[in-house]
Amino acid sequence: QVQLVESGGGLVQAGGSLRLSCAASGRTFTMYRMGWFRQAPGKEREFVAGISWNGGSTYYADSVKGRFTISKDNAENTVYLQMNSLKPEDTAVYYCAADRRGDRNWLWEVSAMDYWGKGTLVTVSS
Repeated sequence: QVQLVESGGGLVQAGGSLRLSCAASGRTFTMYRMGWFRQAPGKEREFVAGISWNGGSTYYADSVKGRFTISKDNAENTVYLQMNSLKPEDTAVYYCAADRRGDRNWLWEVSAMDYWGKGTLVTVSS
């Protein structure tokens, strides 16, 4: 089991950039697949980006491809989400999530994740 704490959210203008961080506790972190999900006002939580347990593969929702980059620092037990060219429709609470089973990278769904952070709010003004 791990604890996840997100940080880095805030208010930015459209076209700007922001980097989110997810700090994870636990010595098994290096074997967990990690992902970012978001929930916009009035909408359900959706997948944004994911990374395999060894950091060798990344996965993105179509809506953020080419703009967002997920990365991982195993030494610091931290996952990042670099967000560029932000749009007002990116406004949401962003959640970090972890799955103990690092070998099912075909399944990036809310129901597949075991652990969740409390979220960090990203607001993009027009």
